[in-house]
Amino acid sequence: MNKLSTSLLLASLLVGTLPHPAQALTPTSEASQAEYRLGGGDVIRISVYQSQDLSLETRLSETGVISFPLVGALMLGGRTVAEAEQVIASALKKGEFLKNPQVNVVLMQARGSQVSVLGQVNKPGRFALENGGTKLSDVLALAGGVLLNQASDDVVVVGTRDGQAFRKVINLPEVLDGRQRYDDIVLQGGDVVYVERAPVVYIYGEVQRPGQLRLERGMTLLQGLAAGGGLTQRGTERGIRIHRRNEAGEVEEIQPSMTEVMRAGDVIFVRESLF
Repeated sequence: MNKLSTSLLLASLLVGTLPHPAQALTPTSEASQAEYRLGGGDVIRISVYQSQDLSLETRLSETGVISFPLVGALMLGGRTVAEAEQVIASALKKGEFLKNPQVNVVLMQARGSQVSVLGQVNKPGRFALENGGTKLSDVLALAGGVLLNQASDDVVVVGTRDGQAFRKVINLPEVLDGRQRYDDIVLQGGDVVYVERAPVVYIYGEVQRPGQLRLERGMTLLQGLAAGGGLTQRGTERGIRIHRRNEAGEVEEIQPSMTEVMRAGDVIFVRESLF
């Protein structure tokens, strides 16, 4: 098994090492919560210093509203934990219930925020962010991992960050083998994760296994021929041609060397030897 296949296999096996979506998760760390925005259905625990009567655990409504003692309805949906603390403290201070309220909010369950996983995964669909620190690898595991031999190395995440459109292309094998671990980003509600289809090349003519081949990163013509089982007894290296689409969209015929790096969509034709 090559390095890429091993990396993709790791992605599929992640489902056995991460929490199942049905399992209860413990409250998240402060660092994780700082990046999370509250949504409808989330459960939070609120405590006010030296005001035990104002402490409670509650669930945000579908519209992101909670009912808090003394001040009534408060909109917390779309806010970070720190912002929610400020909203509650400001309401208590504005109502003159406390002079300098010190409010602490802890995210207990994140049920309102969901992400969509599409493309080359075993179980595409929508998944709840079970805690404030849910990473890309966590969600791919919940989706059953990527489809071996069909998924591209690249995973695209789109959404919004700080009110701005967000798009990031992530090399999954490099995340899983630790080279780009920091690209295992924390997801937010509304994000869409798309696992692209692997690029392919096509091979036909005098080869053992003509058809479609998955294009590995940096694959040369020689490696492509090997993946196709090699030449038949009637095939000749001198008769190999590549049909490739150029930047103008036109198909060109190339007489390549064996070290030619293949491109997505290349069509390899192996001619029959005349002798």
